Amino acid sequence: MVNLKWGSKLKPFYSAKRNTDRIIAALLFLAALSSIAITAGIVGILAYESLSFFKNVSIISFLTDSQWTPLFDDAHYGILPLVTGTLVTTTVAMLVALPIGTITAVYLSEYAHLRVRETVKPFLELLSAVPTVVYGYFALLFVTPLLQQIFPDLSGFNMLSAGLVIGIMIIPYVSSVSEDAMRAVPMNLRESSYALGATRLQTAWKVVVPSAFSGIAAAYILGISRAIGETMVVAIAAGMQPNLTLNPMEPAATITAYIVQVSLGDLPHGSIGYQTIFAAGLTLFLMTLVFNLIGHILRKRFREIY
Repeated sequence: MVNLKWGSKLKPFYSAKRNTDRIIAALLFLAALSSIAITAGIVGILAYESLSFFKNVSIISFLTDSQWTPLFDDAHYGILPLVTGTLVTTTVAMLVALPIGTITAVYLSEYAHLRVRETVKPFLELLSAVPTVVYGYFALLFVTPLLQQIFPDLSGFNMLSAGLVIGIMIIPYVSSVSEDAMRAVPMNLRESSYALGATRLQTAWKVVVPSAFSGIAAAYILGISRAIGETMVVAIAAGMQPNLTLNPMEPAATITAYIVQVSLGDLPHGSIGYQTIFAAGLTLFLMTLVFNLIGHILRKRFREIY
């Protein structure tokens, strides 16, 4: 009788708890669904406006033409100059960010004292809080004059200084995510390596880094995606001149810089010049998607191996 009595008293409590769990689950589902809906809406707008653009411009000439002059009287709509400018600045940025970010992550994870790690990591992550327009003028007014002392023929606007500063800007993304992945490696793997006579350096590079490579690959892809999508640094320091070149010492325009340049004008809605914004945006979206798919494949592959 006592058990039945207490059971009847607890029944409303369990019912309320069950209803609360259902409400929370529904809210979480709506939050997840909203992110999917927003992404689908962005893709839908890009695709719709781009289809209107490709009714007037051949997709073959869009992909193969070496000139991008959509606002000139003699209009050309070849996306290659913007794509090469984007890839060159991203490559320069990755040559800076990936090695420095990885070495920093190894130091913080395997060598730094707890107090040092807790002090250095927040200051490092402050780099990502600096407005990108500040980085842009830092590249234009400090890095470019410094590089011109080394390369006297360097143009005042160039992809090299923009890429270097973007690389500095994304170091926190690479180092922070990589360090978190390395810290997640079980300690018994390190102890087993030490027991076999390996040094701390050998353990870090031959045990910890391979074991955490799925997370490190995610950090790399995050950094690449951030570099591809950077706008203000390249708009200020790279010159915004559509130039088909692989030489980082020359000025060029990136996809994001062109979108900024055209968005500041007074192009009428529905004009072909206006629609180039969405064609360029769709190209940028597809490039980012490819890099993210590569990162997903790498994470899956190395997660299965290790």
